[in-house]
Amino acid sequence: MFRPHIAICVCTFRRPDLLRRLLMDLARQQTEDRFTFSIVVADNDAQQSARPVVEEIRATTLCPVTYVVEPRQNIALARNAAVRAAQGDYLAFIDDDEIAPERWLLTLFLACEQFGADGVLGPVKPRYEQTPPDWVAKGGFYDRPSYPTGLVIDWRKGRTGNVLLRRAIFVQDGDPFRPEFLTGEDQDFFRRMIERGHTFVWCHEAIAYEVVPPIRWKVSFMLRRALLRGRISIEHPTTGPADILKSFLALPAYTLMLPCLLLAGRHHFMRFLVKICDHLGRIMAFLGLGRRAERYVTE
Repeated sequence: MFRPHIAICVCTFRRPDLLRRLLMDLARQQTEDRFTFSIVVADNDAQQSARPVVEEIRATTLCPVTYVVEPRQNIALARNAAVRAAQGDYLAFIDDDEIAPERWLLTLFLACEQFGADGVLGPVKPRYEQTPPDWVAKGGFYDRPSYPTGLVIDWRKGRTGNVLLRRAIFVQDGDPFRPEFLTGEDQDFFRRMIERGHTFVWCHEAIAYEVVPPIRWKVSFMLRRALLRGRISIEHPTTGPADILKSFLALPAYTLMLPCLLLAGRHHFMRFLVKICDHLGRIMAFLGLGRRAERYVTE
């Protein structure tokens, strides 16, 4: 009896402990003998910081793990490296800071078969390592939406943090993810695939969990990441004059609102403070102020 093969692709950057936890989860995935699977780790660190973790997993589990390095810091390039190294009938993507329950991959696969789709996406829910401050939970800073199982998604809902894709949809592209998209490269991928007639559905039951350590609710972390996100957005191919104008208008308006928002609750205050940093980062990049040496904010 033919059993398809799934390559689980993980792009990583200097998160050895989280990567180790994820790879152990992936090695324990249930299959009910419906498919086989392997793992591809694409290390986006020129220093190859993920190599010791991969070697450890290889030595302690029976799951085949392929390790590749993309030294240029760009998530699209890392995803392309993983796709090139992957072998099989399906490709799954999951982020290095996520947790995969034992039936995660099986649930995605069964949904893909049931709906005859070209790919299936699942929700990513936050899992806090420690109880976060009330304002973090109330603000929903790490909450993501979910949808009914079987919903055919539009490209705006396309993400690669929890997805299973048929390998056949990749045959038309040498490198399916465009490196000029420093953010939103996954949405661009789904937009192009849907325009070609491919169908992707949602599976509410295929849950993965995003690890949210205490560092992520530090105000400095949240604001630095928002500034970087804003700086990167200026290089996004879809960013135009209207987006720049919006930032110039939003920055003073949101700043004037801050005192009132603080009275309404810290979660409201922080939500708009993050938005201010997004717009400020875009404006700084537009004016050529400051230098953006980093691609990721990890601490």
